[in-house]
Amino acid sequence: MKAAELRGKDAAELTKKLAELKAELFNLRFQHSINQLENPGRIEVVKKDIARVKTVLRSMELGDAK
Repeated sequence: MKAAELRGKDAAELTKKLAELKAELFNLRFQHSINQLENPGRIEVVKKDIARVKTVLRSMELGDAK
């Protein structure tokens, strides 16, 4: 997921996307703990996507404050 495509969405959509990513990360960590995870690299990708969404949300907050 690119940051540019995230900037095109509104805050409600980003918040929903963030919740979905956090749920996916929880499931991936759970699968990893019981040794059923097929692609461990997916955890890092999801963590970076969460960071991107949070960054865009924060930049929207700061942009609205100015």
